[in-house]
Formats: sequence, structure tokens, C-alpha cells
Amino acid sequence: MTQALRQVLFMIGMMVTVLATTMLAPALVDFAEGDRESATAFILSAVIGVFIGGAVTLGTRGPVGDMPPRGAFVLIVGAWLALSLCAALPLRLSGEGLSWTDAIFESISGLTTTGATVITGLDFRPPGMLLWRAILQWIGGIGIIVTAMAFWPMLGIGGMQLFQLETGDKSDKVLPRATQIAAGIAIIYLLLTVICFLAYIAVGMDWLHAVCHAMSTVSTGGFSASDNSMGNYVHLGADVITTVFMVLASLPFALFLLAARGRFGGLLRDAQVRGFMLVVVVASVGLTAVLVLQDTPTGDVAAWRHASFNAVSIITGTGFATTDYGQWGSFAQACFFVFMFIGGCAGSTTCSIKIFRYQIAGTAIRRYLARLLRPNAIIPMRYNGRPVSESILHSVLGFFFVFFAVYAVSAAVLSAMGLDLVTALSGAAATLGNVGPGLGPVIGPAGTFESLPDPAKWVLTANMFIGRLEVLAVLILLSPRFWRA
Repeated sequence: MTQALRQVLFMIGMMVTVLATTMLAPALVDFAEGDRESATAFILSAVIGVFIGGAVTLGTRGPVGDMPPRGAFVLIVGAWLALSLCAALPLRLSGEGLSWTDAIFESISGLTTTGATVITGLDFRPPGMLLWRAILQWIGGIGIIVTAMAFWPMLGIGGMQLFQLETGDKSDKVLPRATQIAAGIAIIYLLLTVICFLAYIAVGMDWLHAVCHAMSTVSTGGFSASDNSMGNYVHLGADVITTVFMVLASLPFALFLLAARGRFGGLLRDAQVRGFMLVVVVASVGLTAVLVLQDTPTGDVAAWRHASFNAVSIITGTGFATTDYGQWGSFAQACFFVFMFIGGCAGSTTCSIKIFRYQIAGTAIRRYLARLLRPNAIIPMRYNGRPVSESILHSVLGFFFVFFAVYAVSAAVLSAMGLDLVTALSGAAATLGNVGPGLGPVIGPAGTFESLPDPAKWVLTANMFIGRLEVLAVLILLSPRFWRA
């Protein structure tokens, strides 16, 4: 066994062991609520996970060295896959009627913070299951931040070289060491979750729903503890709280570290933040205008609250809903479809394409048009005050091509399986972009993915996995050249 492979297995074993240990939390909740069958499922799953993870960890112990890029690729993909399979165990064994297909779909949806669900009757499910789904999303949220900030820049995934944690310039470091950055980000992530939880409690949520929704909100995951998503809590004003924290979770967490050290200017000057906030404002105002002009019934809630909440929810890939926006007309549906391909900022818990890639692509288009007018001019590209090399530009444009190629293929496959066009197109977008709900009566905000055939669920599961790992990280493992190198 090579040293790199041993390191990969050692770290995966540790992660599986830690994840399995967290299963004791929902087990205790179920025991307290008197649901012994569900509690037993979580305990049995924890024992299996600790045994397997512990055996792998003990069997691969040894000296730790620098991990080569190929090892990092295998570690990232292998870890997320192993954790997803481990997380599916209690869902399958809980006695709630989930097949292995549904259990794996749900666990990957949770860890990738997608929020697409195959479970109905959430209001009557064991509390441990609701808590476990939220825990998976919370773990997935912090996991993708660390992955995006620590691994993607090193591997050059889709232009992430722009967001190195550490550079040769000491003044440009957020903190002296990457481990300190990861610890700082984890603390901020935890603080945001606690504050969000307390805010939900303050407006009248019970503790279980407050915990579940706080974890799902800060991770921009979107799993709810109710079939009506956030619609049950609009009368409490919880939708406003959720909107605020979805926006906060969509900003670069490294900039929160700078703000904590008194350097608030980073959040104000960052091109990603400005671009993201502009998109959020325009989308919210536009949808509000649609609701008002169409005289769409919104009950006792102001139109701007429904519009801003659902716009932010889909743009950030959270996937909560306060109402069935499928009833808002064709123009609104087209808007929500476009929102699925936006995403938040790099280094946040959000997903999809992300703002910075659109900004870099836009800059490249402007440079190309300028060169048409002045062919001999030397026009450098800069983003956020940093030069953008040709390799970064090619990485960004390559990401766009591969992302939409995977989307087109998966949508075509879903359509060939018999899904209607709206379900196929929106389902592929919602899962590859890790958004959650799609459009239409089947998988829209008022539906679930439960009724889809198993082959379609496997396609969508693969989409969630590929999309969360920035597409290229998964596909590169399929290249024979990667294994021959």
C-alpha cells in the first residue's frame, strides 16, 4: 500500500468514525420521545460505523506526510462517498419504509446540502430522523467550506486558485496557518448556527424545529422538519430571520474572519459580495413586482416577504419555501429556473456555479470585445484587485462547459426515462446545482422526489454528488490519464 493511499484511507476511516459517533444524538432524542425502534436503528448504525471506521483507521496508521494532488482528489471524493453511505444506514434501518435507493438519495442530499427529499409526512416522523437530516446538512455545510478553501485552490478546480488560503505575501494572509483559518471558520459557523437557533426560539419555534431549521439554514441545505417547509412559521416572522441567515451563509466565511479582526472593509469591497447582493436585490424586487402586478394572493404576508424569501432560497441553493411559487405564473417559473444556476460566493456554504465565475466570464467577454476594436492592445485581466492568469480563465470557462454538458446529459437521460420535460429539466438543474426543489407539480416546492422511479433517483443522486464536488473533481477520477500519471 502506497503512503498516499494509506493516508487517504486513514483520514476516511477517521471521518466515518466521527460521523457514526454523532448518530448517538438522534438516538438519545428518540429514546427521550419513546421511539425505541428508531433509537435502536441509530445505535446499531453507530456501532457498525465505528467498527468499520475504527478498523480502517487502526489498520492504516503511520507517519503523516504531504499529500500529492492525486491523493487529495481521491480523498475528497472517497470521503464524501463513504460518509454518504454511512449516513444512509440509520435511514434504511429505522423502520420508516425507506429503500436503500431512497436512504442513499436522502443521505447524499443531506451531506451535499441539496435539500431534495424523498420523505413525506415529516410532521409525523421520529424526531431523531428529523435531527439526523439536519445534522447531515450542518456537517456538509462546514465540510464544503473547508474543502473549497483548503483543497480546491490547490487543485485549481474551476478557478478556485483565486481564493488561496495562504499566499507568499504575509499581509494577504487571513491568519498565519491554514489550521487556524479552519478553526476560525468553524467557530464562526457554529456561532451563526447558535444565533439563528436563538432567533427561531425567540419567535416561538419549539426547540427541535429551531435546531433543525437553524442547521439547515446556516448550511443552506433546506431540509425542513415539516412538509410545508417554512410555510408553517411565516406567521411567527421566521421567514425574515431565515432570509437574513441565508444571505449571511452565502458570503465568504474567510471575510467574516477578517471582520472579526476589525477589518470590515473586506466584506464591503469584495467583488463577489457586491455582485451577490446586487443579484439578490434585483431578484427580490423583480419577483415582488410580478406578485403585485399579477395581484397574486399572498394571504396575510406582504408580497416582498414571499418574493425575497423564495428568491434568496433558490439563488443560495437552500431550497426552503414559504408557499407554492409554482402558482406564480410562467414568468416567475422562468426566473426560478434561472436562479438555480447562480449560487452564492466562493468559500461559503452555497453551491451551483457561483457569482465569481460569472464575473470572470463577463470580464473575459469585455476583454475579447475590446481586442476586436484594438487587436494589438495588451489588456490584462484583474479580479478583486488580483491578476487573472490565462490558466484561471481556462479553468473557469472549462467549468462552465463541463457543468452544462453534465446538465444536458442528465436532463436528456431523465427525459428518456419518461419524466415530463419540466420535471427532467428542473430536476437536473436542482440536483446538479444542489438547490433542492425543482419546478412543476411533481418535484416543485409542493412536491417531493418520492414518486420518481429508482433509476431516475440514481441519476439525480449522481448529480448531487457531482455538483457538490464542483463537477471536475469527480469527473477527473474517470479519466484513465489520472490513474496512469
